[in-house]
Amino acid sequence: MTKTDPIDKFLRYVRIDTQSDDSTGTSPSTMKQHDLAALLEKEMIEMGISNVFYDKDHCYVYGEIPATAGCESAPVIGFISHMDTSDEVSGKDVRPRIVEKYNGDDIVLNEADKVILSPKDFPELLNHVGEDLIVTDGTTLLGADDKAGVSEIMAMAETLLNNPEIAHGTVKIAFTPDEEIGEGTAFFDIERFGAQYAYTVDGGKLGELEYENFNAAEGVIKVKGRSVHPGDAKNRMINASLICYEFHSLLPQFQNPMYTEKREGFFHLTEVSGSTEEATASYIIRDHDEVLFEKKKEIFKAAAEFLNKKYGEGTVEVTIRDQYRNMIEKIRPHMHLIDNAKKVMEDLGITPIDNPIRGGTDGAALSYKGLPCPNLCTGGYNYHGKYEYASIQEMKSVVDILLGIVSIYSK
Repeated sequence: MTKTDPIDKFLRYVRIDTQSDDSTGTSPSTMKQHDLAALLEKEMIEMGISNVFYDKDHCYVYGEIPATAGCESAPVIGFISHMDTSDEVSGKDVRPRIVEKYNGDDIVLNEADKVILSPKDFPELLNHVGEDLIVTDGTTLLGADDKAGVSEIMAMAETLLNNPEIAHGTVKIAFTPDEEIGEGTAFFDIERFGAQYAYTVDGGKLGELEYENFNAAEGVIKVKGRSVHPGDAKNRMINASLICYEFHSLLPQFQNPMYTEKREGFFHLTEVSGSTEEATASYIIRDHDEVLFEKKKEIFKAAAEFLNKKYGEGTVEVTIRDQYRNMIEKIRPHMHLIDNAKKVMEDLGITPIDNPIRGGTDGAALSYKGLPCPNLCTGGYNYHGKYEYASIQEMKSVVDILLGIVSIYSK
């Protein structure tokens, strides 16, 4: 068998700026995501993928590897990754470089800016001694989230097409926009995709297998104050910005990302702005447990009600919008997806890691839309920042995992 290397593809894809933007209100949120979508369409057609469809309105790309003879009745398995990158750190002019046979020392990413990837700050680096790592130049993110997944799916697809002796059922692949802003499945066409089951390839450490995620909501408060000259403000002024901080003080102090881990939920203040006259604060609300999630939303509302009683009705206006739900409820009836992925990993000598996702994936939304879709690893680390890196050896192992899953469902 001749396996396709995902690394050349990855190095090509990360140089394309595909950052999404939650402020535009469009789909896709940024037109530059089409640059990668168009390239993927071209490459998919050139490598011989069937039924390639590029949704030019909403920036989705779909394709199919037909079943080999005798496997036509096998379950149709799909693999999905997202093309966009986070807007937290620039994704423009990404300049990846390879650190060969990492020796455990500090990696100077950018000498001028004193940006150093160090095991003192990121101890997991020491797990990669002897491996080849792809790093940034210290001025941008890398884009392994999720261009590592994109390149691994493309390498898997090319390997299947170049090796017709590999028996497999029909395999579907798809690439989505806007996952980073929670809109990755807004216009995903499940019927066109045509898979019975799927995996997103959007995790991190090799062996991670994720089928639990946060229940998630966005909470926004808008505060109406009263601006009065500070010299005459006694018993007259209502400072909207200070009320934002008072609102925050009413939330549980240790239910904060700084103090939580594993399945512990939180309230996370993401943005606050304003003046004396008016102010706005935005939060994300998260919990794996549905009962605790609903309780958090009630606490959020109760804080506003308290302040409205204190300062007058209408002072604080609350909006809560549910974003996604914990996929575990939709995966439980299809645990073969988990059992088979674990078996493939174990057969490859990889230890499966059951991790509840402290976030969400396209798979969570797709699972609730009727397509059971747990999440697989990619071999990327330190996402959303300039310290992001990917292990070449782990990325190649992920391709083996994908091929193994395809194979196990052909039997």
